[in-house]
Amino acid sequence: MHIILFDTYDRDHLFPFTATRAVSAIRAGILTGAERWRKLTGLNVFSITASYLQPAYEKPENGPAILVNAALIPDKNIFTRIMELGVNEAIVHDGKVIAAASAESEHWDIDTVVPGKFKKCIFYKQPLKSIERPWHIFQLNDELIRYDFALLTRGRKSKRISRIDGWTATENIFIEDGVAAPHCYINASEGPVYLAKNSDVMEGCMIRGPFALGEGSVLKMGAKIYGATTVGPYCTAGGEIKNTVMMGYSNKAHEGYLGDSVIGEWCNLGAGTVNSNIRNDASIVYANKGMPDGLPVALKCGLLMGDYTRTAINTSLNTGTFAGVAGNIFGPGLAPKQLPNFTWGFSERYIFDKAIEHIANWKRLKQHHLSPAEIGILEHLYKQNV
Repeated sequence: MHIILFDTYDRDHLFPFTATRAVSAIRAGILTGAERWRKLTGLNVFSITASYLQPAYEKPENGPAILVNAALIPDKNIFTRIMELGVNEAIVHDGKVIAAASAESEHWDIDTVVPGKFKKCIFYKQPLKSIERPWHIFQLNDELIRYDFALLTRGRKSKRISRIDGWTATENIFIEDGVAAPHCYINASEGPVYLAKNSDVMEGCMIRGPFALGEGSVLKMGAKIYGATTVGPYCTAGGEIKNTVMMGYSNKAHEGYLGDSVIGEWCNLGAGTVNSNIRNDASIVYANKGMPDGLPVALKCGLLMGDYTRTAINTSLNTGTFAGVAGNIFGPGLAPKQLPNFTWGFSERYIFDKAIEHIANWKRLKQHHLSPAEIGILEHLYKQNV
């Protein structure tokens, strides 16, 4: 038995983050969806997604499987119902398959997980939570840090650290092997703080939970971190950050404010980059305002930045800015609120070969390389001209 996390065509609503990843690979809380299901079940977890992304993911094993909508955030009740499913049974919510039990010989893709494929459909009418829009990532981050913290620390003891002066509610702080946190302030009275393996909290940092620092990540000296914030694995973070998710391998190493935002992987925010997270008239922030698909987001929404995108020093980003994949953002004044994939400056287009060269350079800084699968994904996106 194994788990298959499946995307639906609703994945397109999670731009820019699903341009380069399956929904199961979105980090919200401490873990990605795939990591969460692996921890919950102890089973191998596989992903099915858009055809151009599928080569980046391992092919599912043969044998019976539990299929789960990758956007679902499982509570105790729906998790129990999913794990009790019989073969060829599906749980359906609002006309869509939420989960199902697959026979051994079945092959699945993004088009085929539909109610008509199953012998028995169980209609689930209770409310469910899921990540359906990109701003849900930071809006649900508080809840998911708490959920993942309990999942990761249950039955385990935190590593000790020699100096904890200035730490509050230490029972809500969990430290993995290899953590360095000298002469910093951590207040976990409002939410848990999780410091992953080999992470480094430099001197003078001030942290309020809920907060998660990923494996190998660094908080620079004097960083000011408000909950609910996640700094994913192998990131460098500094300045002032609030209610933000950095998915992994990205840098915001210098001064500047980042709030109510989501930063993809392999991004770099230049020194002094700042974002606004609330309008000057205190009205609701809209995504794609003025467009047919314009949607109300919330009172607060900052920057939503896709993978491999960078900003120059002192870049100013407006409320509710959507920055696509593989951009190099620079220019005078406020950046536009809609920045397509492969943006050069504010309005020109990156030359593809140069974009690939520069991304490869940035990956080498963290001892990684740009894989053929990643290049294939970026080439596909470049041809879409989104």
